[in-house]
Amino acid sequence: MAEPIRIHHLAVVVDDLDKALQFWRDALGLEVTQVRDEPEQASQVAFLPAGEAEIELVRPTTTDSGIARYLAKRGPGMHHICLSVSDLRATLQKLASRGVRLINSEPMAGSGGFLYAFVHPESTGGVLLELYET
Repeated sequence: MAEPIRIHHLAVVVDDLDKALQFWRDALGLEVTQVRDEPEQASQVAFLPAGEAEIELVRPTTTDSGIARYLAKRGPGMHHICLSVSDLRATLQKLASRGVRLINSEPMAGSGGFLYAFVHPESTGGVLLELYET
């Protein structure tokens, strides 16, 4: 039996990580467990657990990355929802067979050794969806 799908994290794009932490950490009281550079995504990410999921504050580290273009076009705010799945390849194949538009048809390896892929907002009702294999 496959693991249930659950929310892994919600990603919020910010232009100033310190300013964002003034709310999420200092005012709201969430603990920052890690801040790390993600070179493959040209970003810096702060991780703040919230129950069984986490909030990820994402700041672009270049002006030409996808995150930077998103920030320039839409401003700070919600970027994507990430769901954990037990078998990412099988999930991507299932979605593709149903005509879902995938940004990544094959899993990509993240810096933490996990596999991930994105589903285009066109297929999800306007939400960028990331899938993690856990």
